[in-house]
Amino acid sequence: MEQRAGLILTGGGARAAYQVGVLKAIAELLPRNARNPFPVICGTSAGALNAATLAVNAQNFRKGVRYLNNIWKNFHANQIYRTDALGVFSNTILWLTGIILSGLGIKINKFRKISLLDNSPLVELLDEIMPCEKIQDSIDAGLLHALCITASGYGSGQSVAFYQGASGIAPWRRARRVGIPTQIENKHLLASSALPFFFPATQINREYFGDGSMRQIAPISSALHLGATRLMIIGVTSNETAEHPSRSDIGEYPSLAQVAGHALDSLFLDSMEVDLERVQRINNLVAMMPEEMSKRADFTRVDVLVIKPSQPIDKIAERYVAEFPWTIRLLLRLIGAAHRSGATLISYLLSEGSFCRALIDLGYQDAMNRRDEILRFLDVPPHPDEEMPQ
Repeated sequence: MEQRAGLILTGGGARAAYQVGVLKAIAELLPRNARNPFPVICGTSAGALNAATLAVNAQNFRKGVRYLNNIWKNFHANQIYRTDALGVFSNTILWLTGIILSGLGIKINKFRKISLLDNSPLVELLDEIMPCEKIQDSIDAGLLHALCITASGYGSGQSVAFYQGASGIAPWRRARRVGIPTQIENKHLLASSALPFFFPATQINREYFGDGSMRQIAPISSALHLGATRLMIIGVTSNETAEHPSRSDIGEYPSLAQVAGHALDSLFLDSMEVDLERVQRINNLVAMMPEEMSKRADFTRVDVLVIKPSQPIDKIAERYVAEFPWTIRLLLRLIGAAHRSGATLISYLLSEGSFCRALIDLGYQDAMNRRDEILRFLDVPPHPDEEMPQ
């Protein structure tokens, strides 16, 4: 079996800037003109945007990472969603009106297709910076085996892995999840990154799709279906180092922002942790089984390297709340995100350069602290090189 490294970039809104820091460190550990070291790349939610950029720039990995770095470190929220007063509050009013009318059984499409935030700036940004037609060029040149973008179908209730790859990759169907070959376009990226309630669903063919982390019960499986034999996963959430309040301090009724943050954490964290446990159990089973028996059972060991934040990102977000445009700060205050309980939600929406730069720096340091593990995973010798230009 051909050995292929797979890269899984999870979702997380603005938190995906952390992935760029990790990728920046990896690029520095490779030779300057190294090609893409990950034949299989899978992205979900905001991680889908990073994944597509790497696929487009597979000829020169460092160039692709530099491009991502420049975009994220100079981000402003108004490049992702409208932050002007008319755009924010008219959208919010229409959204609330749609909820009320829906509750009364009145269906008016104008109100049904409204979300809390208007992401039309992101649509324009992707049209400007993402030449998805180059993905096939990377595949044809043998620089990329497959790119996968996952979205969740609101109509079917399925987690759909849209993939574009080399010939011979068979589609798959499992419980609540399918793999469908297609030509990746910006609409797939928009669908995968459509945070529920906050951003509108995107229509692909006959179905509307939302954030890929919803219903993604086996986030590792797509990379394996696409031929990856070992996996690097760059997450954006870590609860292990967070300081949790004592039970006596958490009796206050949760605000809407706190509930939303908790729901987003569940989307982006829980399924990956469960899937990692499943892979580890299979690896342990393979280690105990005779080789012939494991082959008959079709069990294969999959080496997995997980890199995730060493510091709780919501704590970092608290320091940058003032970077939000005043309209978004007011909206967040209205839904209860003015206090510490709203920091988790804020960390997903805070697409401002100062916050993103802090996450990039954190990702870079976390990856450099695991330099030897990364080099072993990529099976490349240490390569002394100057830092990548900022």
